[in-house]
Amino acid sequence: MPKATVKVPTPLRPFAGGVSELSLEGTTVGGIIRALAEANPSLQRHLFTTEGRLRNFVTVYLNDEDIRFLDREATPLKEGDVVSIVPAVAGGTPGAARGRSHRGTTGEVPTSPADAFSRDDLRRYSRHLLLPEVGVAGQRKLRQAKVLLIGAGGLGAPAALYLAAAGVGEIGMVDFDAVDLSNLQRQVLYSTADVGRPKLVAAKERLEALNPSIRVVPHETRLSSENALEILAPYDVIVDGTDNFPTRYLVNDAAVLLGKPVVYGSIYRFEGQASVFDARHGPCYRCLYPEPPPPDMVPSCGEAGVLGVLPGLVGVLQATETVKLIIGQGESLVGRLLLFDALALKFRELKIRKNPHCVLCSPHATQKGLIDYPAFCGVPAPGAASVNDGVPRVEPEALHAELDSGEPPLLVDVREPGEWAIAHLPGAHLIPKGELAERVDELTRASKLVVYCRSGVRSAEATRFLLDLGFSNVRTLQGGINAWAQRVDPSLPQY
Repeated sequence: MPKATVKVPTPLRPFAGGVSELSLEGTTVGGIIRALAEANPSLQRHLFTTEGRLRNFVTVYLNDEDIRFLDREATPLKEGDVVSIVPAVAGGTPGAARGRSHRGTTGEVPTSPADAFSRDDLRRYSRHLLLPEVGVAGQRKLRQAKVLLIGAGGLGAPAALYLAAAGVGEIGMVDFDAVDLSNLQRQVLYSTADVGRPKLVAAKERLEALNPSIRVVPHETRLSSENALEILAPYDVIVDGTDNFPTRYLVNDAAVLLGKPVVYGSIYRFEGQASVFDARHGPCYRCLYPEPPPPDMVPSCGEAGVLGVLPGLVGVLQATETVKLIIGQGESLVGRLLLFDALALKFRELKIRKNPHCVLCSPHATQKGLIDYPAFCGVPAPGAASVNDGVPRVEPEALHAELDSGEPPLLVDVREPGEWAIAHLPGAHLIPKGELAERVDELTRASKLVVYCRSGVRSAEATRFLLDLGFSNVRTLQGGINAWAQRVDPSLPQY
């Protein structure tokens, strides 16, 4: 007789012995569901009417197919099938929780003034306290916890909001940037009134207004090999919301050396990743990616763009994993990489194994301390000369004068068509950077070339590419079209 896995949803688990899934034998979907109900009599009325029919608010899936569109309860089973019971859920019934005790899984209650929750606390965290997996004991762990957010941007903003709302007692934040209008499309921690203010000043105000019982500790500095160990040391969990590889490897390495978990998140256009790296119990970030990609291979969100809601979703996943780590409940993402595709609205999960040869966390590790991370990632140190130094440049004002002369250069716009539609320089020739190698013949007759993009990063890389091909009189527009709009033609929109 075939054996199938039956997935039991959270609302029905109390009536099925608390299990989330179990293996049962049966020949049909209906037979295996009825066998489950017979083995758990209190489950019977939740699944079947008094006449023995499957209730209309309970849907049953065989693998990923609704059995109503198959043979209903007579749908046959084969070995290894998965049967999922999916009841309607509306988030709870008003008044259903009245009379319940605010006790945790152990029945603990506050016993000393230091542990006591005020009446306002009990109301604020009531939905946590009703969860057996959290309760008073779990909420106390949250209040005693210290979490450090690296970055107060797209990932850090939503994570910070939910961690503050959850009652994490101390939230440290590392950032040194100011709020820009372009941040507001995704960084929900800030408002239009915050534009121009230091992010950490605005973040502290917002988070402590959301929950006055928490403490926000700003670290308004650039994280470096000189200060990372000192900054990370007091915290229990590190949330990685960084947007560059040198800082990401620095955070990983410092956390491994300090024995702390890192809740990882990353985003790119419409795709996101999340995991938990904890070298004490599984792999570290270097086990997954021993080396960073070349500096010009993975553009930043400022160059590639990002769907505004994507960092919100990934940041909330990071907050979820952080809360689970603090209260010690559930299965963390240690050893698992969660991939999300927003366009397809699909999640995938991949296993991450600990690298037995990892230079940092293996038994034979060769790296014993922090290193020069900009050099490791092939980018200039903060404040140092640009990685594209040696590429000929032209300032916007000088280019403006050249364009009015008798021998103007050919302008080559290496942005994407969507960016071109926002704004472009008159007379420019659009060749997206990814097409440059195939369309380089279009430029061979020009005596002088000036390449531009949004901010100067892609155009500098394109200029270097053309120089390497033998073009001699080619330069990049310093600061890109945004600098042109700021210093030459304010009528052009900036983005």
